[in-house]
Amino acid sequence: MNPELALQALTASLNGEGAAVEILPGKTGNQYLIEEVPSAELVDYREIAAVVRTSGSTGTPKRTALSVEALASSSMATAEHLGFEGQWLLALPLHFVAGLAVLTRSLYAGTRPWAMDLEQSFAAQGFNDAASALTDRRRLVSMVPTQLQRLLTDPDAQTISTLQRFDAILLGGARAPRAVLQEAAKHSLKLHLTYGSSETAGGCVYDAKALPGVQVKVIDGRIMLGGPTIAAGYLGNPKLTQQHFSTDAAGTRWYATDDLGSYTDGVLSVSGRADDVIITGGVKVSAAAVQRIIESVPGVTAVQVVAVPDAQWGQQIGAAYAGTASPESLADAVRETLGAAAVPRRVQRLNELPLLPNGKIDRMSLSALLAAGAG
Repeated sequence: MNPELALQALTASLNGEGAAVEILPGKTGNQYLIEEVPSAELVDYREIAAVVRTSGSTGTPKRTALSVEALASSSMATAEHLGFEGQWLLALPLHFVAGLAVLTRSLYAGTRPWAMDLEQSFAAQGFNDAASALTDRRRLVSMVPTQLQRLLTDPDAQTISTLQRFDAILLGGARAPRAVLQEAAKHSLKLHLTYGSSETAGGCVYDAKALPGVQVKVIDGRIMLGGPTIAAGYLGNPKLTQQHFSTDAAGTRWYATDDLGSYTDGVLSVSGRADDVIITGGVKVSAAAVQRIIESVPGVTAVQVVAVPDAQWGQQIGAAYAGTASPESLADAVRETLGAAAVPRRVQRLNELPLLPNGKIDRMSLSALLAAGAG
C-alpha cells in the first residue's frame, strides 16, 4: 500500500517544490502509479498541483487539472463549514477526486490519514478494522452511498458504534437512496450530503448549501458552480474546456455542470442530469424520476435506471436492482405514478449492482448487461 508516497508527492506539488502529479490505479486496489505531469501539457495553465481523471461512469474519462488554489480552497472551505479539522479515514481510491481530497484536507489540517485495505470488496469488518486505527479525537470519512448502504444493511453493534464515533461522514458521488438516509438518521449518524465533482475539487455544496467562497446559479435549468475551487480545465481537450469553463467580468471562475436543478434562497436542489432523459418510441422519460419511484418500493435495496439501445424503439428503459421485490411490483409502482410509457422494459435483479473503483454504480456495464437480453 503506498498512500504515503502519494502524500509526499502531493505535498511537494502543493508547496511548489515538485511537479504536478497524476495518481493512477496500480495492479491492485492498494497500489497506485504516481506520475509527474509533463510541463508541456501544462503550458496553458498556472500552478497546477494535480490532475484527476473523472470516473467515466457515463462516458470517456476526462483529465481535470486542479490548481494549488482550488485544492487549498476546497480543503479550507470544508473545515470552515464543518467547524473543525481532524483525522481522516481514506475509504476511497486515491486516483479519484474524493480520495485525493482526503489527502489534501489531511495535509492542510496537519493530520495523518489512515487508509483502508481496498484490496477486497468494501465490507463492514474492513471498515471497522481501519477505523479502529484512528487516533485523533476528531474523526472524518468520505464515502459514496453504496458503501454506507452496505454498512447499514443488517449492521451489527460494532459497525453502528464505529459509524457513530465519526464526527462527520461525507456522503457524495451519487444521490443517496431514501432508505439509507432514514437508517442513518435512526442511528443519529453525523451525515453530510455533498455535491460536487472532479471539476470542483470535490464536494462544494454540503447539505444543499454552498461552502464558503462557492457560488451557485442556475441558467435555463442547468446548475453552474463558481469560485476558487473550480478546475483550470481539461488537459488535451480545449474544446470541452471551453464548453464547460468560463470566467466572468468579476474574475469568478465558473463550471457548467451536466446537472439540472434549482437554487432558491441559498438552497440547491438537484433534479437530475441533462442527459437523464430516455427517449423511447418518441416519448421522453426521466430516468431519475423512474429510479426514485422504484427506490420507494418495499424490498428494493438498490437500483439503477439506464437507457438500453433498441433497434425498434431507439432506446428502452432498463432497470437493474437488488432486493427481494418482484419485477411486477416495480412495474406497478412506476405505471401508477408515471404512466405506462415509463415502465422499464428490461429488468434484471442482481445480488449487487456492479461498481466502478470509486464506488459509483457502473451505469455503462449495466446498460450492456440489460441489452444482452435481460427479460
